[in-house]
Amino acid sequence: MKLIGEMGLKPSNIVFEITERHCIKDFPNFNKTLEHYRSQGYMVAVDDAGSGFSSLQSVAEIRPDFIKIDMSLVRDINLNPIKRVLLETFITFAEKIGGSIIAEGIETGEELTTLASIGAHYGQGYFLGRPVFPKAYLDETVEFKVLRLASSGRNSAWKHAFPVGEIAENAVSVRKDCLVREVKKILEENDLLDGVVVVEEGKPVGLVMRYRLDRYLGLQYGVPLYFERPITSLMDASPLVVEEDTPIEIVSQVAMNRNRLKLYDWIIVTRNQMFKGVVSVQTLLDTMTKIRLEMARGANPLTGLPGNIAIEQELSRRARENEGCAVIYLDLDYFKSYNDRYGFENGDRVILFTAALLSSVVKKFGARNDFIGHIGGDDFTIITVPEKAEILCAKIARYFDRLIRRFYDPEDRAAGGIRGCDRSGGETFFPLISISMAIVECTGRDCLYDPEKIAEKAAQLKRYTKSLPGSVYVKDRRSCAV
Repeated sequence: MKLIGEMGLKPSNIVFEITERHCIKDFPNFNKTLEHYRSQGYMVAVDDAGSGFSSLQSVAEIRPDFIKIDMSLVRDINLNPIKRVLLETFITFAEKIGGSIIAEGIETGEELTTLASIGAHYGQGYFLGRPVFPKAYLDETVEFKVLRLASSGRNSAWKHAFPVGEIAENAVSVRKDCLVREVKKILEENDLLDGVVVVEEGKPVGLVMRYRLDRYLGLQYGVPLYFERPITSLMDASPLVVEEDTPIEIVSQVAMNRNRLKLYDWIIVTRNQMFKGVVSVQTLLDTMTKIRLEMARGANPLTGLPGNIAIEQELSRRARENEGCAVIYLDLDYFKSYNDRYGFENGDRVILFTAALLSSVVKKFGARNDFIGHIGGDDFTIITVPEKAEILCAKIARYFDRLIRRFYDPEDRAAGGIRGCDRSGGETFFPLISISMAIVECTGRDCLYDPEKIAEKAAQLKRYTKSLPGSVYVKDRRSCAV
């Protein structure tokens, strides 16, 4: 510890790495040894995960802070969908146990892009830099790519909307040299206080919950043994500490996967590693519930797809990150006449079919971060990258015209439509339902921030598409650049 301090480090800067070469036969005793060091703040990594069965056993037994993914799973991951699924599984698992993934052996920009898109936390490899001393800085083009990918990760919506710092509450903090009896007095004078945070030069280094202190002092000889000792002798030296911009959803996953003895301890929140406040598990879970209720209110009750609020938030997110995109507005032609003839229940079935079709086409032919929204009624929207827009529209039109026929009776299918009343009350013939699509490309930030401007352009295009037979799409060739 003295040497670590002399080097300007602390235990949390040091990671013990367990490699495939280390055969562990007695996990209970091995974990006791690790817990001794973990209680002092050291961290643990498992190396070469995915290269053999023994490493997977190590991951399950040790619950490491870092899981290093063997380069055999990383190589050509952009070309291998099976590897992508495997790594996504590792990422989900790591987040649920409060760990992080380190992808080893990144050698191409395409591998890096794929890893970032599926949510890998860290990476290393020759594409980023070779191991040299002194440490080399990233090439400017690589650095720009890394920063751009980091700003558009899969959790970015949570980061922008629900950072844990927004629910952090003030808490009492004490210095490392504060005596146990002084902390006990603080807690006795405030019955509503559940604990105190131990800090050193403004940085949190430990946590003392009321129940933990009472448990130690309630032991035989507990008071004479601990009362005059510094609080560091009883504090939890490895509490859960998160930065204020950490998404609430991620904090919740990590908090609920802690050791059961610490499950309801405070979560310490920092700002640039300096102590800011605490979040109780109750506050965290209450906030998560409220967030999900708000998201549910914003979703369409029939299809469950995001509604207008979420659509505007997605456009704003892409504007902040300066992402060019294409917005596709879709609505159904002759849907009212179908409702009049077949009833609202069958009309709802058509809406659900349309939502499922859009989701299926986007999943198969779209980009990874494509967004599908339900504006209301028979109106939908898709936000995608410009190069995918026409591909998606062509596929949707093809599948829709082929599949919509099954929602009609045999005689109406044979006739190619139904007879009904128009808006003036006269009898007329209505073709089978078709879908009209208008593509508006957005490359300017001002346009992205103004959904009304996009909708206005789309309305102009849709008026034209509705004059054409069948399912069709039209693209705004003027774009929406500002």
